[in-house]
Amino acid sequence: QVQLVESGGGMVQPGGSLTLSCAHSERTLDTFTVAWFRQTPGKEREFVTRITWTSQHTYYDDSVKGRFTISWDKAKNTVYLQMNNLKPEDTAVYYCAAKYGVAASDSRNSYNSWGQGTQVTVSS
Repeated sequence: QVQLVESGGGMVQPGGSLTLSCAHSERTLDTFTVAWFRQTPGKEREFVTRITWTSQHTYYDDSVKGRFTISWDKAKNTVYLQMNNLKPEDTAVYYCAAKYGVAASDSRNSYNSWGQGTQVTVSS
């Protein structure tokens, strides 16, 4: 399994921005996919976005499309989630996850490495 450590969460006002980071332990994650999920109390953990190591192909849930951007800095072993125009409904614990393979999947059951999560709160 890959070790993942998230950081960058916090509190921000509606319309504000935050950048989350996901540092991974392996120097290269060739043929891996890294994704961001989020979870609020009493709800299922839901898919937000994913990126593949090889092609840097990205995919977003409709709820964040146009506002969030995922990127991968291979030199720093870090995946970023830039979140703009944040809304109160974006409030959640955000988790970074990784799986072997580039097959597209939005299911949390496909990912076998998880970070500890970082809280994002959007409130005025």
